[in-house]
Formats: sequence, C-alpha cells, structure tokens
Amino acid sequence: MSFRDFMLLFFICLAWGLNLVLTRWVVTDLQVPPLFFAAVRFAGVALFLIPFLRPVPAKLGTLFLISILIGSLNFALLFVGLKNAEASAVAVTGQLGVPISTLMSMAFLGEVVGWRRGLGIMLSFAGVMTIAFDPTSFRISTGLLYVIACAFIGSYGGILMKQMPPLTGLQVQAWVGLFSFAPLFAVSGLWEHGQVEAYIHGGWRAWAASLFAILGVSIFGHGGFYTLIKKYDVSMLSPLTLMTPIWGVVFGILLLNEPISPRLTLGAAIALAGVFIIAVRQNTRLPEAALGKKLGAGDS
Repeated sequence: MSFRDFMLLFFICLAWGLNLVLTRWVVTDLQVPPLFFAAVRFAGVALFLIPFLRPVPAKLGTLFLISILIGSLNFALLFVGLKNAEASAVAVTGQLGVPISTLMSMAFLGEVVGWRRGLGIMLSFAGVMTIAFDPTSFRISTGLLYVIACAFIGSYGGILMKQMPPLTGLQVQAWVGLFSFAPLFAVSGLWEHGQVEAYIHGGWRAWAASLFAILGVSIFGHGGFYTLIKKYDVSMLSPLTLMTPIWGVVFGILLLNEPISPRLTLGAAIALAGVFIIAVRQNTRLPEAALGKKLGAGDS
C-alpha cells in the first residue's frame, strides 16, 4: 500500500473513531435524543447525495430491506447503545461485526471456518463479554447489549447485500439515507420527546457534529474506503481498520474523560486479537466479512 493510501485509511479510521465519541457526547451531554439524531444524519446524507440516486438500481425492494437493516435499525441500536454505554467500550464491542459476519457467511453462504478463525471468533466474544459483564454486580451493560444487537443486524444486512448488483459506495449511502430517515423520524416521534428543542438548544455544537457525521464519516469516510477497496485486497485492509476502535478508545479517554479500567483493557486486548485473527484469514464466500459493517452504512 502506498503511503498516500495508508494516510487516507488512517484518517478514515480516525473519523470513524472520533464520530463514536462525538455521538456519545451529543446524546448524553447535549441531551439530543439518539433516534432523532440518527434521523437527522440520514436526512442529511440523502440530501447531500441526491445525484447518486441515479440510475435507480435493480431490486429496489431488496435494497429497501437492506437499508432498514444497515440504516434505521442498525443506527437506532448503535445510538441508543451510545446513550447507555461509554464510547470506548462501544468502539471495541462494535467490532463483533467481524466474527458475526463470518458466522453468518457459514450459515447462509456455506463458508467453511478452520480452527484459527474459530479461535478468533471465540476470543472476540470472550473479550466483549469481559467488557460487558460486571462481576461485582453480576450485571451486563444494557448499552453494550444494544451494540451487540446492532452488530447482528448490520451483519445480516451485509449478507443480503450479496444479492444486489454492484453499487458504488456513495450510491449505497444515498439510498440507505433516503430509506432510513423517515422511519427513524417516525419512531422518534413515538418514543422520544423534546427532540427539536434539544437539537436547537444544542446549537452549533450539535449542528457541527451532524455535519461531521454526514460529510466526514458517511461521504469522505465511506467514499474513501470504497476507493481503497477497489485498489487493495480485503485481507490487506481489514487488519488496518482495527485503528478505528483504537481511536474510539483514545478519543473517549481524551475528550470524554472515560476511565481506563483493567477490565476494559483486558477485554479490548482479547477481543481485538480475535478480530485480527479473523481479519487476516481469507473468507472465500464473503470477503467483506473481515470488514464487519464498514461496507454497509459505515463504521459509525
């Protein structure tokens, strides 16, 4: 990989990791309801990417279902998870998309997994459970349960994506945005209250966070990542994308003053080791499995 392309990937992963922390900050410190914030993001993506809605792709019904899975449901669960769990823990837990996608490629596509990837899958789940389970209170973090569910739904959406004709990254983002914002606004209207007031009260900080998510993550991050996918094998890119959870942990500590607990450190080391093992092994039926959700609606 050229130095220029490595730096592009470096800043893409930095943007993904930083966005997790910014989203946590918006939905907790600024008190913007998470479903409403997700809806604003997708509405912005759809607006900025209107030109990429043409030509209308085939199998539009399947694309609608995929959009609900990797868009509305996926981000609703992720943002509610960020409301209830620290960003650093969410950054690591979100990497379960890699082993879950691998398991789904076994179940739906007939992928055969050897002992090394099997070990990686077990380590990934063991590491996340180390983070999520508090042995002193015998409780599991509710927020991280939402993130685990998000990883399952996003991974299933990735499996369905195999049924679609090839689309560019920005085409996928445009249609996911178009199909996702209305359901999220509707559910937000039923379950949340004071959304518009909270968003307006958040002022330029909430608006800047939205613009960063739209332009920096969905358009720059996702568009740039698709450019790299066309040039390099997944087996080369996927281990390097582990920079994303590392940035998430770093920014969570630096910007939100999240504590570095021994349980988080141990769990992150175990989980990311497992993800790395899976990422460097070839998946013959679904190479994208090594990237988790990164080829869906984005990493965060």
